[in-house]
Amino acid sequence: MPRPACWKRPGCSTSGRSRIRRMDGSGAGAVTSKRDLCKLTKGGKMRRTQGVCFIVLSVLALALPCGARVWDVTELGARGDNEANDTAALQKAIDNAAQAGGGTVYVPAGDYRCGQLQLKTGVTLHLEAGATLWVSPAREDYRHGNRFLYARDQNDITIQGRGTIHGTGRDDLQRRRGDKRPRPDWRVGILQFIGCRNVTIRDVTVRYSDSWTFDLERCENVVIDGVSILNNYYRVNADGIDPVSCKSVRISNCYIVAGDDCIVCKTREGYPCEDIVVTNCVLESIATAVKIGTESPSDFRNILVSNCVIRNSTVGIGIYIKDGATAERIRFANCTIETIRQPELANESLKNSIYPIFVDIEKRRTDSRIGRIRDLSFSDIDILSDNGILLQGMTAGHLEDVSLRNITMRVDRAFDYATRRKHVGGTVQPTEDRRPTIYAQKPAYATVANTDGLTVENLRVLIPDEIFAQHPRGALSLHNVAKATLRDLRREPAGVNSDVPVVMLEDCRSIFLTGCFALPNTGVFLALAGPETADISLRANDLAAAKRAVNRSDEVPSGAIRD
Repeated sequence: MPRPACWKRPGCSTSGRSRIRRMDGSGAGAVTSKRDLCKLTKGGKMRRTQGVCFIVLSVLALALPCGARVWDVTELGARGDNEANDTAALQKAIDNAAQAGGGTVYVPAGDYRCGQLQLKTGVTLHLEAGATLWVSPAREDYRHGNRFLYARDQNDITIQGRGTIHGTGRDDLQRRRGDKRPRPDWRVGILQFIGCRNVTIRDVTVRYSDSWTFDLERCENVVIDGVSILNNYYRVNADGIDPVSCKSVRISNCYIVAGDDCIVCKTREGYPCEDIVVTNCVLESIATAVKIGTESPSDFRNILVSNCVIRNSTVGIGIYIKDGATAERIRFANCTIETIRQPELANESLKNSIYPIFVDIEKRRTDSRIGRIRDLSFSDIDILSDNGILLQGMTAGHLEDVSLRNITMRVDRAFDYATRRKHVGGTVQPTEDRRPTIYAQKPAYATVANTDGLTVENLRVLIPDEIFAQHPRGALSLHNVAKATLRDLRREPAGVNSDVPVVMLEDCRSIFLTGCFALPNTGVFLALAGPETADISLRANDLAAAKRAVNRSDEVPSGAIRD
C-alpha cells in the first residue's frame, strides 16, 4: 500500500512534509489526503461524493495551522451506531493527535456512546453537524472524577462544530414543587478543565448535563462562543458555565438554560477570578442567571457583563460574598431581566427569594472573614418583575461606590413581601448578621443598605394602578447609607394620597437629592426616618405636586435637612 503524502493546509509549503505510515500506532486513522477525508464512514465505505468531502476538507483546512493533521474517529474503529462503546476509538484519536504535536479529531455524523475522554495539548475536537456524543452514566467509564471531557495542565485545546453532547440529566430533580427525591451519589457533568491555557469552545450544543456543564478551574485565556447549553430547568446543580479562579475568560453569543446558575464565577483559596467578559447571551435559570460567589475565599475583579437577555430566572444578577473576598471593578450594562414566571411550580424555597438584582455580603460561618464589594455599577437595565432589587452590605462591612443608572423596572404582578426572604445562595451557618428579612421586606422596589458611596440616577418604577393598590411600595429605600447622590427618581403611578413615599431614607448621611419631579397626586415624595439621619440636601427638585414633599419622623434631628 503506498504511503500517501500528509495533507496540509492549502498555501502552506509542501517542502519537507511528513509522511504517515497508516499501519503504525501513531499514524493510524490520520487523514492525510483528499481521498482519506472522503472516507468518512464506518468500514471505510464512501458515503459522500468527493465534491462534498472536499468542501469538508477545505473548511477544516482553513481552521487548522500549517501542518496540522486530521484524525477521523471512524477509521479508528468508532461505529457511531448508538450501541457500541466508542470511547477507545475517540481516545485513541486524541492520543494520536497529541503525540503528533497537535491536530484535529474529526467526529462525523453519527451517535457515539462514550465514557470519559481526556483531552490533551494541541488537540481540536471537531463535532460535525449530526454528530452526537452520548455521555455514559456508568461510573466505571470514568478515571478522573465525574466529568465527560477532562483535561489537566494542558494548553491549546479546542472543542468546536455543530454537533451535540448529550448528557444524563434529563429528568427533574428537587426543583419542582414537592419533589423531595434525594440527589444521586453519582452524577456526570460535561467538562472539567483544570490549570489549562488557551481553551476555545465554539458552536457546540450541550443537552442535559447532570452536574456543572463547563467546570473551568484555574484556566487562562478561555473563549466560549456560540454555544447552546440546554439543561433541565428543574434539575438541581445543572449549572451552565463555572469559571472558578480563572483569568481572561470571554463568553459570548451563548444560549443557556440551567437547573442551577447559568454563568457563575467562583474562587478557590489563593486564586482570584479576574478579567471576565460576558456578552450577547440569552440566559434562563431557576437559580441565578449571572452570579459571582458564593464560593469566595479569593478576590474577584474586572468583570463585565453586557448586552444580555435574562429571562424566567429566580435571581437575574447576584453577587454573594461569604468567605472574605473583595469583589471590585464589576460592571453590568445594557441588559434585560425577567424574573421567574411561574414560581408556584418551583421548589417552595425559591418563591420567597426572587430578585432581579441581588447583592449581599455575609459571613458563611461565624469565623469567616468579612468580605468587600466596591466599584460596582449597573447601567441601562430593563426589568420585568413582581419583586424588587436588594443591595446590602453588613453592618461591619459596607458596600462601597455603587451606582444604578438608567434602571427601568416594570412591575407586572402583586407579591406580598410579608414572607420575603434574603436569597441565601450556598450553604451558610446561622450567624448574627445574616439578616434574613430586615431589608428584604422593606416596601420598595429598590432597597440599598449598609453602603458608603452611592449614585442612583434615572430610576423608573412603573406599576399598574391595581397592583399598587394591593401592595403600595416606594421606588427607592435607603438604610444606613452615606455619601449618596440621587437624581431623577420616579414612581408611576404617583400613589394617590399614599403614605408610602417615592423615596425613603433611614439613618442616612450626606445625601444629595436633585433633579426629581413629583407627579400630580403624589402623596409623600421623600420620607426621613432614624436618629442618625443627617446632612440631607435637596437641590433643583420640583416637588410642588406632592401632598407632602418631605415627611420627617419624630426621631430625625431637626437640622437633618440642610436647605
